[in-house]
Amino acid sequence: MMKVSLFITCLSDAIYPRVGEAMVRLLAAHGIRLEFPQVQTCCGQPSYNSGYWDETRVAAKTILEAFDDSDFVVCPSGSCTYMIHHYPELFADEPEWLDKAKRLEAKAYEFTQFLVQVLGVTDLGAHFPHKVTYHPSCHGSRLLGVKDEPLALLSNVKGLELVPLPHAEDCCGFGGTFAIKMSDISGAMVTEKVDHVKETQAEVLVGLDIACLMNIAGNLRHRNEPVRVMHLAELLYEGVQTR
Repeated sequence: MMKVSLFITCLSDAIYPRVGEAMVRLLAAHGIRLEFPQVQTCCGQPSYNSGYWDETRVAAKTILEAFDDSDFVVCPSGSCTYMIHHYPELFADEPEWLDKAKRLEAKAYEFTQFLVQVLGVTDLGAHFPHKVTYHPSCHGSRLLGVKDEPLALLSNVKGLELVPLPHAEDCCGFGGTFAIKMSDISGAMVTEKVDHVKETQAEVLVGLDIACLMNIAGNLRHRNEPVRVMHLAELLYEGVQTR
């Protein structure tokens, strides 16, 4: 039996554990028992983006050891999943760790990637009778290449009306440390993103990256907008529960 491990990520672990719970339950229904190495930590993206590569290697080595014996690693964040693709660059001069980095890069999948590409599942039998719009996060769609998988899953949800998000490809403004270092620009970007969400008149905004969803949800709450913000795993699990 293949060993599939959950890479929970910092934000899901600390703030949105229900996303991880939804993933575990959805995959269990398809015969996948997710392992959870408790030694796992941050992927190292904040320090990497800030130029602290030595500190990033410390975090990366913990991740590499945590998932070394896994056949697949599944993650609820395109951003954190793509960070693993930087590991071979970090360990270019350390052959032992470089080998581990390449192995992890090859077996790490964002949640919808794993469902569609590995399990071949596009229809979970979910029912979600709401108007929904989808935000494709930058790292997941542009760098990791996750584009068709979430749309395939959403298209098979019974009762769901998917409405296009104007300028969907525009960044929400979070960008990790960017939101802190350039908060005024970040705030303007997420305000524009929410303006477009409002244009759709959707009841629900769904996405794949918790950081982006947290950023957009914060702006919606600040403006007293009643749009519900969900990770796709949450939407699918709720849809399976209520069908």
